[in-house]
Amino acid sequence: MHIFERNNKFIANIMTTINKATTVQRRVHILEQLNKDGQVNIADLSKELNVTEVTIRNDLTRLEQKKMLIRARGGAIKVERVGTDFNISDKNKHRYEQKSFIGKAAVTLIEDGDTVIFDSGTTTSELSKQLGDKTITVITNALNVINQLAESENVTVIVPGGYLRKKSLSLVGGAAEDSLKNYFCDKLFLAVDGISADFGLSTPNVEEAHLNKVMISISQKVIVVTDSSKFNKRSLAFIASINEIDTIITDSGIPDDERIKLENAGIEVIIADPS
Repeated sequence: MHIFERNNKFIANIMTTINKATTVQRRVHILEQLNKDGQVNIADLSKELNVTEVTIRNDLTRLEQKKMLIRARGGAIKVERVGTDFNISDKNKHRYEQKSFIGKAAVTLIEDGDTVIFDSGTTTSELSKQLGDKTITVITNALNVINQLAESENVTVIVPGGYLRKKSLSLVGGAAEDSLKNYFCDKLFLAVDGISADFGLSTPNVEEAHLNKVMISISQKVIVVTDSSKFNKRSLAFIASINEIDTIITDSGIPDDERIKLENAGIEVIIADPS
């Protein structure tokens, strides 16, 4: 090999090594900023790291592919993963007061004669306690909700088939999905484990996510009931994007940027707090 060719190859190898190190350093810096501030801005990072905004966008894209952040307009936000599929008894103890207020606000959206779906979850369970004397039909796969409504003379309860998930006390699987496809509902009240204006709705269990998708498909109006701790979090199984949601009922802890994005997307955001 000619001496100049060897030199050029040697220099190219050095430059590749330097670029790789620089790339790693940039991405470490980005993650450190996210952990510190919860969000980063492309323009600011471009100035701080003395690289083009295109380079920063590529860094953010790669980090998002590795599920280390969530891309947002003009930058990115910190992702908090919901990886654990908790027992419903444990969930009942978490943010109980907020869930109770959310349930009270949600019940005001139900009218006599409605056919509604109550998804499994502790927030929808609180909603089922607040129905009073409303005359409605409830379709639910949640055993705890079924037990609460069993004594209500004004509520007709329809239970899909499926097998029992003991952690969530819910019926899931192909039989449950096929059963739901036979109905059309006025309103779906959906509880989630993770919600992001950019990523959408998610849950730790794949079969729960599949069933939730069917629920959305047969409902005229989709109402998400979730406390504010679930925002900017995402989990294993994707349920739906926010453009499939009509209303979100939550508490005042919802991040301002999330509320603004949701409202700009045409979603009604109801804050349920003690007045």
